[in-house]
Amino acid sequence: MEDIPSEHNSDYINYNDDFSSTQKIMPATREMVDQLIASDQIVIFSKTRCPYCKMAKQVFESLKKEYTAIELDERDDAEEIQSILGEMTGARTVPRVFVKGECLGGGTDIKKLYDSGELQNKF
Repeated sequence: MEDIPSEHNSDYINYNDDFSSTQKIMPATREMVDQLIASDQIVIFSKTRCPYCKMAKQVFESLKKEYTAIELDERDDAEEIQSILGEMTGARTVPRVFVKGECLGGGTDIKKLYDSGELQNKF
């Protein structure tokens, strides 16, 4: 039996979704994710039909804040990106919302921060 790299190994992630084998995360993908988070004030890793993603976007739209949305269901590297986000934040689910480089969580988290006024203080 072949050795399967650990999920905690930074070079490989074991995908359980649509993949039957272990796939390598490309350094360029990790660099792209890091670069986006570092350079854009608001980044939302999203899927176009996800209601929680829509909720997070609506919060920023109501605040008249521009954001960068990375629609994972429109990308070939979606699984890689979700695995990278999982390593970074502890969750692979979308949305993953970053404000000024800090992960604030998902859609429900953003809505709670907005309702409490804490989100507005992040800008």
